[in-house]
Amino acid sequence: MTQPLTAEDPRVLGVYELLGRLGEGAQGVVYLGRTPAGEQVAIKLLHPGTASDPVTRERFLREVAVARRVARFCTAPVLHADLEGSRPYVVSEYIPGPSLRTLVEREGPRRGAALERLAISTATALASIHRAGVLHRDFKPANVLIGPEGPVVIDFGIAKAFDQPGSTRSGMAMGTPSYLAPEVLGGQEATPASDVFSWGVTMVFAATARPAFGNDSIPSVITRILHEEPDLSLMEPPLRDLVAACLAKDPAARPTAEQLVTHLTGQPAPPPPVPAPRPAAPRTPGTRRGIFAGIAAVAAALVLAAGTVVFAQTRQESAAPARTSPAAQAAGGPTGQATAAPAPPSPTHRPRRTRTPGARRSAPPEALPQREQPEPTATRARRRTRPNPTGSSPAPSKPPASEPPPSESPTSKPPTSKPPTAKPTTKPTSQPKPSPKPNPYTAAGVCGSGYKVIDSHSFGSATTYLLYHATAKKNCVITLSRYVVPGKIAMSAVLQVQGGGSGSDSGKYTAYAGPIRLAAAKKCVIWGGGYGSSSWRSGWSHCG
Repeated sequence: MTQPLTAEDPRVLGVYELLGRLGEGAQGVVYLGRTPAGEQVAIKLLHPGTASDPVTRERFLREVAVARRVARFCTAPVLHADLEGSRPYVVSEYIPGPSLRTLVEREGPRRGAALERLAISTATALASIHRAGVLHRDFKPANVLIGPEGPVVIDFGIAKAFDQPGSTRSGMAMGTPSYLAPEVLGGQEATPASDVFSWGVTMVFAATARPAFGNDSIPSVITRILHEEPDLSLMEPPLRDLVAACLAKDPAARPTAEQLVTHLTGQPAPPPPVPAPRPAAPRTPGTRRGIFAGIAAVAAALVLAAGTVVFAQTRQESAAPARTSPAAQAAGGPTGQATAAPAPPSPTHRPRRTRTPGARRSAPPEALPQREQPEPTATRARRRTRPNPTGSSPAPSKPPASEPPPSESPTSKPPTSKPPTAKPTTKPTSQPKPSPKPNPYTAAGVCGSGYKVIDSHSFGSATTYLLYHATAKKNCVITLSRYVVPGKIAMSAVLQVQGGGSGSDSGKYTAYAGPIRLAAAKKCVIWGGGYGSSSWRSGWSHCG
């Protein structure tokens, strides 16, 4: 509801005419204004104490630049900001309608489809804010306006400019910590999960007309947020279950804003990052018989395969030419005649043995040169089973002295070592990386209508632009990345006017740093920026 202006209120801010008061908070007074074209806007004039701090001014301007990236379909976008004069102010779209807090206090809690529409709209707005790399930091019923086209979220990202070391957090400055997450109350940095917690408390207020952890004394509320579970008895499922997850003490246990939208709109939920262990399958009649039948079949196959291998080796070795026993050679027997058939094997002997066990013992001592280490068993086995490539039966000959006959005891066993398994030499192919997303922003689009590019400096993957507004006599500097960097990268933009003001913006961003706008009528400027580990700055240039 618009209230008339007081005697202390200004009548004009820049090109905007002030029509009345919309409200007042810790940051400043919000006015209903009108543009030269006759459109209504909301104008927030910062308090003098806040505006006098140059650090706060710079941080406020940076947050305004980031907030302008947020999609406009369910938020009140920032249209303009002027922090150069003695009265810094921010201009945003005007939403005619009461806040959620005023509506609930006036008409009571939301129910049924109205509550569901409110939950979906605000969760979608929060997801859009997070997707732009912005934290709201002050999500509560007073910052949700119920306009003629549905709920709209306001004041996103601006609160960060006031969170300086040693200053009071913006949420505390509002007079109640009822909507702050436990990690924020504990002094930790706010995260997207903190905004999700605040969204959950806001939904409880919308459905019950009271915050989830009460709104009495501040110490009592803080104690409940840190250590107690919320009272959700007046809410109905499935929204009650979703809100309960948002109010978890552990930020990692809360859903993201994107997941809120997925659940609220009934879309298929994405698979969890770590699958849960599968429960044991129930045993049905006949399962035990099926298992034992499978084991028996596998065992039979292994036995059959083993028998086939032994049979093949036996046939191969029996077909190989027999060697002349050293004892027969020493007795003067014919060199081309094989030794007598071997005796039946002992119980410990393998069926594939074709040598006579006593041949080794009948050899004369002088035919066996002494060796410190016997020949490897695997080598002897290969020599016994090596086939003749020509198919004929060569005449056996006495092995040379340097290579004595194989030494084998009657009870020796074939080698038990397994052949080495060849390791694959090819590496698994890696998944192709997704192509980078081109930066959708332009220098003129970010700096605003009327600005034209007059100079630039390239860093390869980014470019710093200098723009000029001929009518307003202002320069604008912005550093734009060529592609969107999801993990963010260090970027900066600087602008200094000779004999005038200066401004800079540095941090880790996904698309751009800046814009920095300063009046520079008939004055030289120094401009520049940085990307990653590279930085650049001009000398005094572009005078006039």
